[in-house]
Amino acid sequence: MKKKNKISNNKSIMSNSNKFLTVLSVLALTVFIASCVNDDDYNLPDLTINEPNIPSDKITTFEAVKSRLEQAQANGDDTAIIGLDEELYIEGYVVSSDRSGNYFEELIIQNKIDDSNPTNDPRLGFRISINVASLSDTYEFGRRVIVNLSGLTIGEANGVIVIGKGDGSDIGQIQAFEYKDFILRTPEVATITPKIVSISELTEADENTYIQLNDVQINRNELDKTFAGEPDDEFDGFRTIESCENSSTIILQTSTFADFKSLQVPQLKGSIKGIFSRDFRDDFNVLIINSTSDIVFDNNERCDPIELSCGIASSQGTNNLFADNFETQIRNAPISGNGWTNYIQSGTEGWEAYSATGSNASLGISARVGSFRSNDVSTIAWLITPAINLDAQENETLVFKTSNSFSDGSNMEVLLSTDWDGTESGISTATWGVLTDAYITQDSDSFSSWFDSGIVNLSCVSGTVYIAFKYTGSGEADFDGTYELDDISIDF
Repeated sequence: MKKKNKISNNKSIMSNSNKFLTVLSVLALTVFIASCVNDDDYNLPDLTINEPNIPSDKITTFEAVKSRLEQAQANGDDTAIIGLDEELYIEGYVVSSDRSGNYFEELIIQNKIDDSNPTNDPRLGFRISINVASLSDTYEFGRRVIVNLSGLTIGEANGVIVIGKGDGSDIGQIQAFEYKDFILRTPEVATITPKIVSISELTEADENTYIQLNDVQINRNELDKTFAGEPDDEFDGFRTIESCENSSTIILQTSTFADFKSLQVPQLKGSIKGIFSRDFRDDFNVLIINSTSDIVFDNNERCDPIELSCGIASSQGTNNLFADNFETQIRNAPISGNGWTNYIQSGTEGWEAYSATGSNASLGISARVGSFRSNDVSTIAWLITPAINLDAQENETLVFKTSNSFSDGSNMEVLLSTDWDGTESGISTATWGVLTDAYITQDSDSFSSWFDSGIVNLSCVSGTVYIAFKYTGSGEADFDGTYELDDISIDF
């Protein structure tokens, strides 16, 4: 019994000792915390962004940077290198955002907030290549930045001016461990006003800048598509934006990594904001949006042409109303005679007679049109038949053949009008419907073959009509191709 009491007493002593030590620990921790805080004021980290202390005489203009690259190229170099011993900066505004995934490891900066803010520096923009994801967390849209150019290289990639680290004749990325030494944040986040411009007015000077297109829509043949979620969208989705004002077009480019890639393209018409750029291979102009909030297509009055369809006839008529195989035309001269109206609405290229042998042979003498290397900003050419009276007989049909020499960005349509007055000035104001049943060669078709239109039924149309073959270039003369036409016949 005495032993048990001794053990019990020892436990009691140990318990009291533990309690005493616990109290001492709490008191010590309290004293330690109190010693780290002044007057119970718990300070938050200082998140203030200070204006970088850069001498004003060390900040150059975008135009001067561009001129330096042009001078280097004139001397036979691909790039312009800014020496490590040079103290040189530019300041601009971020107009790209990778938050939705449509941009990746790059910043687009431009030198103007808006075009109502005049400066001596023309409106320009540059792409900065940085090996860092989620750049918009640091450099959000509208953030004014100062770029330390010392040790960087200026060049061209994918058709636009790029700033990065020199890698031979190429432009490499600024790396993660150093990018904040080159891209300096300022406290200012500006409201960026896009330049409102029409598609046909865009020039190289607008590349890498934030623009807005009004009164535009996605081409009617692509309304069933997503932004970039189709099986053939390998790296990017390309959808055609067309102007309701003058039918000019530009390609909407969307990355297959964008979080909105699987959304259906907007069905209505309206305005769209984005960065004007070039495609990966520098073949054609593109518009790249930061997110779908850049698109406001809220007008349900689309500007699609009227679509006319009587179907495909089972057989071609045996009585002819109009025909031409162009064999009486003069080679390399504009198509003329036989009632044709050969009208150039825009540009310098019209329909002409030609003959060729070899893998892309003509059918004797054929008609062709194309804007390739024309240097035209816009190309629209019409070849219109004489008037055809569809009331004097029944079961009229149309047939023709088409071929192409890599049509690429250009387009050809077959149209019909019942109200054209026969004058060139009246072409643009007349009502033209698309004969949707007629097959026209596609860019994916073999360039060495001729393709039948099918026997296009015209029997559901009445009155006196005109049939037009209309060529429209994309505005990219180095990318547009050529269409060829022959063996036209209207019968009943």
